[in-house]
Amino acid sequence: MAMDLGSKRSFKADINVTPLVDVMLVLLIIMMLIAPMLRQVAVTLPEADNSGEKPDTQAQTVVAVDSHGKFYVNLLPVTPEDLIRRVQGALEDKKEKIVYVMGDKDAKYAAIMDAMDALRGARIENIALITERKQEGGKTTGGRR
Repeated sequence: MAMDLGSKRSFKADINVTPLVDVMLVLLIIMMLIAPMLRQVAVTLPEADNSGEKPDTQAQTVVAVDSHGKFYVNLLPVTPEDLIRRVQGALEDKKEKIVYVMGDKDAKYAAIMDAMDALRGARIENIALITERKQEGGKTTGGRR
């Protein structure tokens, strides 16, 4: 607080907001860095011997099916009826029209096939499955869980 003692009856009080702004900017940066890490769908990927490197799915269109058969498009939950509309909306501004499907190893086969059939029915032909790569000794490489 600052005081102006130039006249006997006028007091001037100022609040210094610079430290408040500094703290708020640091908190904003921390939230921006942590927020993408918190948004994940709980999917345990199945293992495969002939699996390639997992693609970076940050900028891709990803359909996930969890162990309860619920669908997610780019980490957002969707209903089976809304799946195609959301995928087509996500693919509109992309040059590469490929959809990655992540199915939980405990999900019903029918749920994953329903998603793939719906994609094919909407004329989305480029569909890829994401799996974990099996390693020697029964351990898998680190992946999304």
